[in-house]
Amino acid sequence: MYDNQGGAFLGPDGAPDSPLAQMMFGQPITPGSAPSYQLCKTIYSYHPLGAILADAPITRAQSQERVIKVPGLAESRMIERFWKVWNEIGKEGATIVIHDLMSRKRTYGISCLGVGERGAELSTELDVDAIAKAELFFNVLDPLNTAGSLVLSQDPNSPAYLKPSGNIQVNGVNWHPSRLVPAMNERPIYIEWTNSAYGFVGRSVYQRALYPLKSFLQSMITDDMVTKKAGLLVAKMKAPGSFVDQIMQTMFGAKRGTLKDGQTGQVLSIGTEEDVSTLNFTNLEAPYRLVRENIIKNIASASGTPASIIAEETLTEGFGEGSEDFKKEVQYLNYIRKDMAVAYAFMDKIVMRKAWTPEFFETLKPDYKELRKVQFETWLHDAMTAFVAEWPNLNEEPDSEKSKMEDVQMKSAIALAEVLLPIVDPKNKTAVVAWLAENVNEREALFASKLVLDEDELEAYLEENREQQALAGEGEEEKPPRPFSVAS
Repeated sequence: MYDNQGGAFLGPDGAPDSPLAQMMFGQPITPGSAPSYQLCKTIYSYHPLGAILADAPITRAQSQERVIKVPGLAESRMIERFWKVWNEIGKEGATIVIHDLMSRKRTYGISCLGVGERGAELSTELDVDAIAKAELFFNVLDPLNTAGSLVLSQDPNSPAYLKPSGNIQVNGVNWHPSRLVPAMNERPIYIEWTNSAYGFVGRSVYQRALYPLKSFLQSMITDDMVTKKAGLLVAKMKAPGSFVDQIMQTMFGAKRGTLKDGQTGQVLSIGTEEDVSTLNFTNLEAPYRLVRENIIKNIASASGTPASIIAEETLTEGFGEGSEDFKKEVQYLNYIRKDMAVAYAFMDKIVMRKAWTPEFFETLKPDYKELRKVQFETWLHDAMTAFVAEWPNLNEEPDSEKSKMEDVQMKSAIALAEVLLPIVDPKNKTAVVAWLAENVNEREALFASKLVLDEDELEAYLEENREQQALAGEGEEEKPPRPFSVAS
């Protein structure tokens, strides 16, 4: 309700309610209502599901690190250096920067990642050759920062139709496009204004879910009421009669006080016609559980977020974690990863130039003679071209299942080696053994350490052993022994 003076929204006890309650209950929110910029910020900051809808999918998609490969010399050292810079760049790390970018775009409908250099004009093009020595900073800009710049063209004949293009103004300061990565939640619709993003752009993840988000708050009020009433005792006492004096009132008051203060281990005496019980919530449980689950499902459907993510994060019961739910969640998170690809590619290029500097290149030359004749620019170009980053499979198997699968694969590899080793020459024997060693090293669930072989020494030993056997045998045919035994 509202007071008669200041117009503030008041709670049941007459005290001013929170900003969330004022905005969700103090204005007519109906199906189809569009949230404002301030309401989106309030939901994200205060609503129990606000941060989950905006952050949880991004957090889960980033829960695994990408697998980085740079085929060529010094691969392990280059990858180690890349991760060191990746986790330290911008003082927060590139993963946090990208997480903030994606979270803000889901909150408001659009956001923008900007990179700047201390002492450099933001309106100038980003000098990639100077990144190695530059002191970079990364800002995640929300729609209020870029208001008026990311409205998007509505001219269907324009190359910039519904696309972010040109310089973007941030509080009156122009940023060069090479410094920015705009990101939208969903695609823009022709002449469809988004209040929370101040433009004809994407939509907030809260937009379609606004009404059920309000219903969820109402269910929390019910939770609070049930919690307060769950400890209420109902005492059925025999009436004292028509004449009640002060002594009788005192006696009944003492009995109620004893009942209130009683606890486990004590004995309470009541009359044979008296009864003590709690409130019966049996008839409330089933419909309330159904309504609460429907609210969660409505929020999930409206926001496009799998119900399993919301249900697990809120500890809501009633949603199974069956294989179909898991598959849908994996598909959704794979889409989130694809949606982040542009931001990751942008940060990868910056981190590579920041990590693989001329000074780092010089540290590789003493250990890799082949690099001593290579120019730094050539080496860097080849390394950036060969750079590959892949997300691991979200559908990870338990360690026990991995061990079983690797055991079968290892037995197959040994069986193949048993067939090949007796019939090939020493050089090819070395190749077979090396191949088998590679398979051993890939079975991390079976073997704790790597198997390292000197192929040149092995080939020389096999050749010498064959010659000695030929001289000793004088042409006698011997059945070659089985080099390996395979368990059944």
